[in-house]
Amino acid sequence: MPEAIKIDRGNRKERIGEVISNKMAKTIVVRVQRRFPHPAFKKVVTTYKKFYAHDEKSEAKPGDRVRIEETRPLSKTKRWRLVEVVARNTDAVPVAG
Repeated sequence: MPEAIKIDRGNRKERIGEVISNKMAKTIVVRVQRRFPHPAFKKVVTTYKKFYAHDEKSEAKPGDRVRIEETRPLSKTKRWRLVEVVARNTDAVPVAG
């Protein structure tokens, strides 16, 4: 019996973040949070970075938590791809207008 085939893609970076936009075709914008102690003052600092990720099936919606993986350059700014939707946004309120 063949086992589930796992494609080994080498040692690629993975990040978990929140989708903040899906208005482009097959592209999502993911905001990744990073917390670290400040080098001089030791206070915990939170920084955010935006990544453009390829979403082939347009399955991620704003507010979803997603896992993205590093990949080859797909466009001028897009270097990540969607691996999975970790958690769906449940408190999304539709905007009228």
